Amino acid sequence: MTLTVDQVLSRGVAEVLPKKETLAKLMSERKIKLYLGIDPTGAHLTLGHAVQLRKLQQFADLGHNVILLIGNGTVRIGDPTGKDSTRPMLTDDEIKANFEDWKRQAAKVLDFDKITIKYNGDWLDALNYADIVKLLANVTVQQLMERDMFQNRLKAGKPIYGHEIMYPLLQGYDSVAMEVDLEMGGTDQTFNMLMGRTLLRSYKNKEKWVLSNPIINGTDGRKMSKSYGNYIALDEAPNDMFGKIMSMKDAEMMTYFEIFTEDDMEVAKALIKNSPRDAKVKLAKHIVTWLHSNQDAESAYQDFVTKFVKHEVPADMPEFSVGESSIGILNLMTKVCGFANSNGEARRMVEQGGVSLDGKKIEDSKIEVSLSETAQVLKVGKRKFGRITA
Repeated sequence: MTLTVDQVLSRGVAEVLPKKETLAKLMSERKIKLYLGIDPTGAHLTLGHAVQLRKLQQFADLGHNVILLIGNGTVRIGDPTGKDSTRPMLTDDEIKANFEDWKRQAAKVLDFDKITIKYNGDWLDALNYADIVKLLANVTVQQLMERDMFQNRLKAGKPIYGHEIMYPLLQGYDSVAMEVDLEMGGTDQTFNMLMGRTLLRSYKNKEKWVLSNPIINGTDGRKMSKSYGNYIALDEAPNDMFGKIMSMKDAEMMTYFEIFTEDDMEVAKALIKNSPRDAKVKLAKHIVTWLHSNQDAESAYQDFVTKFVKHEVPADMPEFSVGESSIGILNLMTKVCGFANSNGEARRMVEQGGVSLDGKKIEDSKIEVSLSETAQVLKVGKRKFGRITA
């Protein structure tokens, strides 16, 4: 499904600078030139990377002039964004090998027949001494030092090297060399992208817009990161991908539906509220289908049901009759079932997402659960089960 201009500029977008409306007007008048820059550092691509790649493909599907810029010039410096220390420089052979692996993974999201690939080493390597001096004359040292990561290093007494300060200027010069209308990137790249806007106006007297994509959280609710181990890789096996999506926190689902599906958000919101498990199944099927196939998604779903639904509930478990049609979840866990030694322990279990009734996670420790003569399965942690009746 091809989205409209307004949807592309709104859905899964953190910010459009200076204004979304002026960019939308330009896109209605002519095809624009835009780019996403990547540093080929051998990254294992995740759904976090797919946020930007998917957005780039949406522009390509609208027929705009889309460029994927390989930072074989800037990668020799290493963008210090989000880092508290410098990154090692890469050789040309390492850069080439890394990009081939990157492209293999990105092909799950990008149609490379619709995208132009360029290398910023083509113009950065050609800059001479006079060009560098002219580039430096467009910005003050104070402006460059405003970046959060540099301020953090200064406070921690850690070094900031001269070549790192140059990075925003060199990335900004990419906009000048290609004379683009728009640059895309994560919210952590906003400083660099705005530097390109400044330089393009200075060199070419040309307007440039900046579109930033949100940074999504991983399966544990923290920023998706390989170091946290909470990521979902683009080349993850279908069964593993499905299971990881099913394990993520309910609070992340609205963001995932907005970014990775074309579903009506009001409908998605209602489904998440009324049946979070069904919503998560739908989301998992959609993402696995997108990155693999519909057959893989159905197979992964059946595998999940077999492993984590049918087999997670033991055949034999204690039965508890409450004698009432409703009861507070904490009292049920402590006084009736003895699955927690105190209300405090029971409350922590609920808050940590370890309590469910008939497969539906209990998220409010003050909730009164409704009971009937039909047994419901209470699960506390990984090993405590009980059949509960009124």
